[in-house]
Amino acid sequence: DRQTQQKASSTLPLEELRTFTEVFSRIQSDYVEPVDDKKILKDAIQGMLSGLDPHSAYLDPEAYKELRIGTEGQFGGLGIEVTMENGFVKVITPIEDTPAARAGVLTNDIIIKLDEKPVKGMTLSEAVRLMRGRPGSRIKLTIIREGNGKPLKISVMRAVIKLQSVKRRMLEDDYGYVRITQFQGNSGKGLNNAIRQLQKINKRPLKGMILDLRNNPGGLLNQAIAVSDAFLEAGEIVSTRGRYEEDSVRYNAHSGDLAEGKPIIILINGGSASASEIVAGALQDHRRAIVIGTKSFGKGSVQSIMPVAGNGAMRLTTARYYTPSGRSIQALGITPDILVEQRPKVEKDEDEDEGANVRRSRSEADLRGSLNNDSLTDEEIELLEAERAEQEEIAARRDEDFQLAYGLDILRGLNVLAK
Repeated sequence: DRQTQQKASSTLPLEELRTFTEVFSRIQSDYVEPVDDKKILKDAIQGMLSGLDPHSAYLDPEAYKELRIGTEGQFGGLGIEVTMENGFVKVITPIEDTPAARAGVLTNDIIIKLDEKPVKGMTLSEAVRLMRGRPGSRIKLTIIREGNGKPLKISVMRAVIKLQSVKRRMLEDDYGYVRITQFQGNSGKGLNNAIRQLQKINKRPLKGMILDLRNNPGGLLNQAIAVSDAFLEAGEIVSTRGRYEEDSVRYNAHSGDLAEGKPIIILINGGSASASEIVAGALQDHRRAIVIGTKSFGKGSVQSIMPVAGNGAMRLTTARYYTPSGRSIQALGITPDILVEQRPKVEKDEDEDEGANVRRSRSEADLRGSLNNDSLTDEEIELLEAERAEQEEIAARRDEDFQLAYGLDILRGLNVLAK
């Protein structure tokens, strides 16, 4: 049983404890300069936790306070979600509309120096603490980026990061768009409000919507469950499985679909992690949404925050989570139903010649100086011009955000089939 297992595992290895005591004593007596005993023990605790996996860590009182502030949606810093990989800080995603995003920090960037301090040897919490700081102050990031021959140096000015986790807008009549940038304490409520506002703007029920989880690094598990529940009538959303069988928990949906059964497209990419993957996996498994984009990050573990003596805490990986079909996402990620790479923005050349114009034209009517159809009425000509303007707007959207435009095309197609 569990008590027997715990008792067996709680037997302390005496030889290793003797080694620990000897090392501790040697540092006290022989290190080149005096070291405070509390620092040695704190470093030992940090080493124990950081050696387990990239997400477990010791949080001193200051770091614990910053963590609580971050989940509330406001903190001072750069605006990037990070993890540790091979001793360096790896960017999971720059958070939208923050100093890091504006400075050009990208998903999968490897940070090797913070100002002139090498990251190698730091814990994740130490690196995060250095990146946080007084708004208006600057920090220089030295970054290794795939495809670049030499490290990049990016200067970022710290700011107060105020995260509005849910954003919404109409894409066009009958089709809404909701973006969740991070799962915070009010994300579920924010989604509900966003959908109701879109329906009010549209003045009739939506025909479909896009839920954008690209570059969303995750956040609170209960908010991922709330967002998933908003679109599901019944069934499992996610399950967590810990070390012991009795620790397994299943979270189920309640009746009520805010989108009223209308088609949903979910957008994901390599910066979509953790809670984002829970939502995408749940709606994908229930065939409630079509997932479009590129494979997600693959963080399928649950971290529990446990306060410890001295006003600090430890962040400990306590479970893995599984989608309703039993898939573990750890190190695998969510594979989209339709793989769609993001195309680079198209730069228009103002000096294009007439030949280029002909090659880009979609019909005879697009050619400069083409003859009008004399059988059309003025009203029909106006309708054609309006249709052409709409096509130009769609083309511009495709150049700006190909994945989003592709998702909207799928929504339109599903509605055509439904008719």
